[in-house]
Amino acid sequence: MKERSISKKLSFLARQFPVVSITGPRQSGKTTLARMVFPEHSYVNLEDPDKREFALTDPRSFLRSLPGGVILDEIQRVPTLLSYIQTTVDQEDAPGRFILTGSQNLLLMSGISQTLAGRTAVVHLLPFSLRELRDDPFPLPETVTTLSVPKKPPFSLEEMLFKGFYPRIHDKDLDAHDWLAAYYGTYVERDVRDVANIGNLETFRRFIRLCAGRTGQLLNLSSLGADCGVSHTTARHWISILQASFIIHLLPPHHANFSKRVIKSPKLYFLDTGLLCFLLRVSKPSELISHPARGQVFETFVFSELFKAFAHRGEIPPLYFWRDRTGHEIDYVIDYGTELVPVEAKSGETISSSFFEGLHYFTSLGPPAATKGALIHGGNDYYERGGFSVKPWWGVA
Repeated sequence: MKERSISKKLSFLARQFPVVSITGPRQSGKTTLARMVFPEHSYVNLEDPDKREFALTDPRSFLRSLPGGVILDEIQRVPTLLSYIQTTVDQEDAPGRFILTGSQNLLLMSGISQTLAGRTAVVHLLPFSLRELRDDPFPLPETVTTLSVPKKPPFSLEEMLFKGFYPRIHDKDLDAHDWLAAYYGTYVERDVRDVANIGNLETFRRFIRLCAGRTGQLLNLSSLGADCGVSHTTARHWISILQASFIIHLLPPHHANFSKRVIKSPKLYFLDTGLLCFLLRVSKPSELISHPARGQVFETFVFSELFKAFAHRGEIPPLYFWRDRTGHEIDYVIDYGTELVPVEAKSGETISSSFFEGLHYFTSLGPPAATKGALIHGGNDYYERGGFSVKPWWGVA
């Protein structure tokens, strides 16, 4: 069983708050993490019909039947229970009393904001990071601009992008394509339909595949809706549901004042390359070598690794992109407060001088732009060039 980067943070938070909430996509390892970090807590899965009925019909008795610390799995199945948890912790403010997990962030966070504000810490658990997958020491996000990289993994870039990072695929050595097909049908479609009350499933399937084709691109709701045959309002609603379900993330632009007009629309990214490849109908790793979306899939991988480097430390990822109206662009900007560190992602194995044009332009703008940056590429070389760290895909974060 692999240790997750967020384990220590989770233990720390449970000593500070009476409630700790773990959210994330289904099958990202939330239950395993909670039971591993809190082995003395009792465990209740609210997907169980009997347990769920007990909690719904008599919540006070249900909570009284759970003395000591307890893990309540899939809390979004009984959102009304949150109010009774609030009453319990207000009467007995014991640190780490309740560990909540939930896969539908939209419902869970709505309940938390109304009833448990100030009483709970919230962390997000995504599928494995590359370092977690390989049992590497936990990195600091600041290392993105250093040349310290781990040992090259025993698998290829294409294999990794194709499989993605959902734990069960790797723990059980499952066929990635078959598992992701089942995952998509069982969880993604079901959960999204439960929340969004989608009537025409075929239209939604077309919509999410169109989103996959736009990963790494600026979000244009009018174009997306028109191509799918739905209204701008419906497209916005479905995007918000996919984001709340941890399928996609909207990367905002950074509005640093460089006396330039900047793009205001966010970029759309999927949070797992395996699910992305399934939706793009990639059937085997070798297809990614020459696939027209290879660059977008690689950018998605780099983004998700940077995102997890922060999220799995219990932090809100300070990630943005930057693009001005004249076409200058940086794939990712990490806002460290005192400086903005640029990171570029290029799927090619051969390093071209053109790869550094955006980095040179951005760093020349002066503060708060940093004087250093990083280029993550699809090859194996790592070195410094012109003050920028050139890093292979397996040393991204």
